[in-house]
Amino acid sequence: MKRHAIVFTAPGRAELQTSEMAEPELKRDEVLLETECTLVSPGTERACLLGLAGGDFPKYLGYSAVAKVLRAGEEAGFLPGERVAVYHSMHASLLVKQAQDLVRIEDDALPAHTAVFAIVASMGLQGVRKARPEFGESLVVMGLGLLGLFAVRCAYLNGLFPLIAMDYNRRRRELALEFGADAAFSPDEPDLAERIRSLTGGKGADVVVEVTGNPEAVNEALDFTAPFGRVTLTGCSRTPTHELDFYHKVHRPGISIIGAHNMARPLHDARPGYWTMREDMALLLRLFSAGRIRTESLLDVVASPADAPAIFERIARGDPELLGVIFDWKSFTER
Repeated sequence: MKRHAIVFTAPGRAELQTSEMAEPELKRDEVLLETECTLVSPGTERACLLGLAGGDFPKYLGYSAVAKVLRAGEEAGFLPGERVAVYHSMHASLLVKQAQDLVRIEDDALPAHTAVFAIVASMGLQGVRKARPEFGESLVVMGLGLLGLFAVRCAYLNGLFPLIAMDYNRRRRELALEFGADAAFSPDEPDLAERIRSLTGGKGADVVVEVTGNPEAVNEALDFTAPFGRVTLTGCSRTPTHELDFYHKVHRPGISIIGAHNMARPLHDARPGYWTMREDMALLLRLFSAGRIRTESLLDVVASPADAPAIFERIARGDPELLGVIFDWKSFTER
């Protein structure tokens, strides 16, 4: 079997490689998959591509895929021909994954280029969910990449008001307004904390979902969080935050800072605020099918895997115009 895969071979360099793959002997809970498409998570994959997240090269990265089941182990619970959303897939034409990383796509009419967003959307959703927001509370989303925009939409569907979004990029602020935000600001606007307090009746935001991954943004978030408010750290802050005044900014106003890494959730047995990854993915697939969340405006590029070197070169230099990038493996392997 020929397998094509995108490989990070050195810092800042991605290649498409082809190799022979032996027919795998599947474990009881494993599934052999043929990939239809994969979605890039620009922030995390850029950090890995540049060597900022540790680990040795070569690296086989990937986050989100839609794939067809070719074969399944006897305890996997999937049948050949079924379509699945794949968590932590590789950018590769063939995959072997454990069943716990797969969610069945029940709607046969749901396009793969929509379904593939369920994984990154679930990461934004859990950043909102872990704050346990109540209908009518105010919420700010800081950082409007894919995770932040899905956090905005999920907060809107949850009845948060006013819903405020922040990002330097004008197009992303416009998308946040389309997704339900009541206001969208650039972080460098003057008197921003006071403007947020004005929109929230003078008290500040009940919930802040921080998705920038910039550790200094936590300091800024605390300036406009309401007393007894909650801040979820949803983005991956990979460097320390310096000079955080815990007494005046956290302890005295009674603010809760919540670690909201996507892996900090149960594998089984969900509880309020902490659903499993598969439950969140299944919910989002249903919301996509119902038209409650639309992904078309998030998709910038549908590329052939052969274009991976050029695409990841743009990601490496932090191209702000790249938001949603899909590699279409089905059309590539059918040529």
